[in-house]
Amino acid sequence: MLTGKQRSYLKSLAHNIDPIFQLGKNGLTGNFIKQVDGALETREIVKINVLKNCELDPTEVANELMDQLGAEFVQAIGKKFVIYRESQENKKIELPR
Repeated sequence: MLTGKQRSYLKSLAHNIDPIFQLGKNGLTGNFIKQVDGALETREIVKINVLKNCELDPTEVANELMDQLGAEFVQAIGKKFVIYRESQENKKIELPR
């Protein structure tokens, strides 16, 4: 569980990154989830864009990914959201206490 201070720090990091995944009309597929899992292990923080042709709500998508991948929700703005998970082997982000 992230504290407010940690969430604010992650928001500041996420501000400068572009979405690396776009979720379209196919919705959440097993392959998409695997790719996000790999990206979280490598980068620890991932921004995802939900396209207009996707019938899923960004909040629903974020909740589903968090449940399946053990990630933490950072923020959602419009159709974009950011999730975070501490890497097991490639730890890069040092969270404030």
